[in-house]
Amino acid sequence: MGAAAAALLFTALFTTAHAADYPAPKEATYVVKDFRFHTGEVMPELRLHYRTIGEPTGQPVVMLHGTGGSGASMLTPDFAGELFGAGQPLDARKYFIILPDAIGHGKSSKPSDGLRAKFPKYSSEDMVDGQYRLITEGLGLKRVRLVMGNSMGGMHTWIWGGKYPDAMDALVPMASQPTEMAARNWMLRRLMIEMIRQDPGYANGDYAEQPKSMRLANVFYATATSGGTLAYQMLAPTRAMADKMVEDRLAVNFNADANDFIYAWESSGGYNPTQLLERITAPLLFINAADDERNPPETGVTELAMTHVKNGRLFLIPASDETRGHGTTAMARFYADELGAFLAKVPEN
Repeated sequence: MGAAAAALLFTALFTTAHAADYPAPKEATYVVKDFRFHTGEVMPELRLHYRTIGEPTGQPVVMLHGTGGSGASMLTPDFAGELFGAGQPLDARKYFIILPDAIGHGKSSKPSDGLRAKFPKYSSEDMVDGQYRLITEGLGLKRVRLVMGNSMGGMHTWIWGGKYPDAMDALVPMASQPTEMAARNWMLRRLMIEMIRQDPGYANGDYAEQPKSMRLANVFYATATSGGTLAYQMLAPTRAMADKMVEDRLAVNFNADANDFIYAWESSGGYNPTQLLERITAPLLFINAADDERNPPETGVTELAMTHVKNGRLFLIPASDETRGHGTTAMARFYADELGAFLAKVPEN
């Protein structure tokens, strides 16, 4: 992988997969009336955008994206191209795959729509509640075959399992931890947010143009928390190659809105599914990478939390120069077989 390609991967700017072996996504929007946030604020109309792949007669699968992404960001050759095609674990001929844009993301309601810094401060649970209402009210589904998510979507999957335990047959959270947001993971998120918020150009969210610090803050955080130690050594074994990777990443077009960006990352600050774990009843396959910088397995907190999950199992992808740290789970080839075998054993309700 060249430095430019690595830059695109690690800054999470995805190219939509045009795979011929699964149906083209269809887009729609559901509007929730009088949505109440955890702050008590009520939005008269909350727009929730989503994509679907396959026919509504198929077994429903809810697929949840990461921070700053959207349902479209999961439609990559490395992810959708390994899962949704004919004969693959989530074959779209059998499954009805639903990819919501979380609150604050994609084409769903977000600060940049007009409210800017007056947009309600949403939490991880608010986002899950919105997804749940989309699935149950908007699509009329009482139960789904699978809820699966990556990174922030993995965090949301834990909340789904504990808050709505009767809503799914199976759960697959990835690249996450079922514990309070803390330690280096939160410290680096907080520093990234502060880099932007303390930029005079941010102007308390009332900026005329995007703060110049945002691009640098994003590249700094992405490099610090995703990519994999062994992979970086392979991709940039000299200073010149490392400098080239930094320059390439800083040159990538970055179109995020600062308020959207801050809100999205701040939403994880209150994440703590600990009290929900014992309420999870669905069989659960937890997929993490051994070199995940945000969720390091060596702390032992994951193993301890998993003792509170009745029917859960951890699949840890070994680190190598082919894995990409926190970005590993965006490459489904590392766990597609494991996912298929897991689903085959889960009873259909």
